[in-house]
Amino acid sequence: MDNLLILERLDRLEKLLIGHKEVLTFDEACDYTGISRSYLYKLTASCIIPHSKPNGKMLFFEKKKLVEWLLQNKRKSKQDIESEALAYTLSNRQ
Repeated sequence: MDNLLILERLDRLEKLLIGHKEVLTFDEACDYTGISRSYLYKLTASCIIPHSKPNGKMLFFEKKKLVEWLLQNKRKSKQDIESEALAYTLSNRQ
């Protein structure tokens, strides 16, 4: 039981350390984004996700670009849409 607790804490510490890096390896990018290895390979092979391959072998990911990619195609909440509709209606009254 103690070993399991130690391993869990070590895993949390590793994830905290990854959070402070600017450039992530393939495995770190998988852990950071929660994307499976096979799907991340598919995204990189089809050039859908931003990545670098400096020596033609290893893959690296800039954390800032990963976050931007993850947050693309935002969806507005129902409340945001209603607020915008009300503001538009009030501003276009004659």
